[in-house]
Amino acid sequence: MLLVLLLAAALWGLGALLGTPRRLRWAMIAILWAGIVLLHLVLPAGTPLRAATGGSAAPWLLLGGGVALVMVYGAALRRLRARAAAVQAPAAPPEPAAPFSEAELERYARHIMLREVGGQGQKALKSARVLVIGAGGLGAPVMHYLGAAGVGVIGVIDHDEVDLSNLQRQVIHRDEDIGLPKVHSAAAAIRALNPHVQMRPYHRRLTDDIAEELFGEYDMILDGTDNFATRHLVNRAAVATGKPLISGALTQWEGQLSVFDPARGAPCYACIFPDIPAEGLAPSCAEAGVMGPLPGVIGAMMAGEAIKLITGAGEVLRGTLLIYDALYSDARRIQIKRRADCPVCGTKEAT
Repeated sequence: MLLVLLLAAALWGLGALLGTPRRLRWAMIAILWAGIVLLHLVLPAGTPLRAATGGSAAPWLLLGGGVALVMVYGAALRRLRARAAAVQAPAAPPEPAAPFSEAELERYARHIMLREVGGQGQKALKSARVLVIGAGGLGAPVMHYLGAAGVGVIGVIDHDEVDLSNLQRQVIHRDEDIGLPKVHSAAAAIRALNPHVQMRPYHRRLTDDIAEELFGEYDMILDGTDNFATRHLVNRAAVATGKPLISGALTQWEGQLSVFDPARGAPCYACIFPDIPAEGLAPSCAEAGVMGPLPGVIGAMMAGEAIKLITGAGEVLRGTLLIYDALYSDARRIQIKRRADCPVCGTKEAT
């Protein structure tokens, strides 16, 4: 029996010398123990090999059982100590989630390089919620560029469906989308462009009873509608909720836009256009026509104003009406002021 114990000690020492892991050294000794026990069970009593290894399997079985009990006790003790340490140790604060994935950093790299935008500006874009009124000629480029820029949430409300006559200028829609609600066609296009943007389509007409509640969910409003009644409705709700309103309009070869924001001293839409024109005086695009790329020009400018508002870059068109004449490649800026007698935003203190 002493010979076997010396052999086990030799295995352990040789393993330690060779750098063998402790678990593997214990496995080698367990194999030696199992071989000795098997030898005693298989060979007949009185054989020299059994006599040299203790003469009986009983002491080896007792030794193995004792070692197993010690090992089980040690493992249980270590586990209890680990659990006690985990309870006593203060919980480590969770690792803050990275604001952008690697894919997003590469996607927005050209924005982040801009001194006026940078990482903070891009984070502001990701946190922003923008509502677009209308998924037509102006809404199409607005959503394209806001989606590409990484605006976190883009809502769009429109009751209309895609028509073949829209495709000359409403570039967010495709021929295969004809007959689909414009908001769903637009949402699918932006999700395909940038999966990091959340789209919220509302397939319904904007009305007074839902406008203020809906506007309250967003940081700013971009109006690309083509009729005065809806523009005035949008303006009233924007003023009531204190949201900046970026408004664009088109006719034939000419477009205009401004940022209406009376909560920050700028006029509202009704300050400049207080009345709805009589029928026939301001024909729609369907009646008067529109040059195809013009909505792209004005819509891209509206998206640019939104990005500047969100990031704080540059100066936005508060108190300025920008008019673009595509036929003669001319642009004019007209200073506009808030009216004290405006029925929507007027106050005695306004100037």
